[in-house]
Amino acid sequence: MKLISSRDNPAVRRLHGLAHSARERREHGCTVLDGAHLVGAALDAGWALQELVLSEEGATCAENRVLLERAATVPALLLRDKLFAHVSPVDTPSGILAVVAVPPSPPAAPLSATVVVLDGVQDSGNLGTILRTAAAAGVGDVLLAAGCAQAWSPRVLRAGMGAHFALRIHERCDLAAALAGFPGAVVATALGAGSIDLYAAELGGAVAWLFGAEGRGVSPEVLALADTRVSIPMAAGVESLNVAAAAAICLFEQRRQVRLRANPA
Repeated sequence: MKLISSRDNPAVRRLHGLAHSARERREHGCTVLDGAHLVGAALDAGWALQELVLSEEGATCAENRVLLERAATVPALLLRDKLFAHVSPVDTPSGILAVVAVPPSPPAAPLSATVVVLDGVQDSGNLGTILRTAAAAGVGDVLLAAGCAQAWSPRVLRAGMGAHFALRIHERCDLAAALAGFPGAVVATALGAGSIDLYAAELGGAVAWLFGAEGRGVSPEVLALADTRVSIPMAAGVESLNVAAAAAICLFEQRRQVRLRANPA
């Protein structure tokens, strides 16, 4: 591996841009995977790595060396530890990064199975956690309206813990067009009049779940797409839940009902 020790190196400037700038990622069509878990998940899923980058300390880690062997044909760089910390997208550098191409959004196609629809979810941690939950719940497609965080940013990828490689992620969607003709229920999480208790809702079939931004919730125009509104019963004095927590509760209540229907007592 080539050892780099200068911030002025073009490779270092490029890596820093990909790690920290949405504009740079859009311009180059690439993003950064941070950490051995994500790099391993990408390899397991058959994703092509464009480049591997290790810190001096990271190069001594047995787990990272195994990844180097698995990706023996991928160009690799070695950075001084302080320089690696400079390009890393996280506060606590992991010692290994990989550069991958950002995939295009999947082609538009009719949706028939359960899908997660996100409206204005801007927090990277929340978005990544929802993607991870969706994959764990067996969801195949996630639709993001304009105004959501960039799904393939390093921080969302880190929070997703490899879920990106198991999902079809549609960014900057026209939600009304995407949900036109959806054969199942379109269910929004919303407080107030007209909402029913989540645990009283019929969720045994396909559902398009609508989850809204932190704070304001689902926007009025997206809420108008729903045919059912549900709320999660909470203890007195608690106003709301984090959107990622709400999504997990809803998706796994649906999964419970589907399993119960398939295997009645």
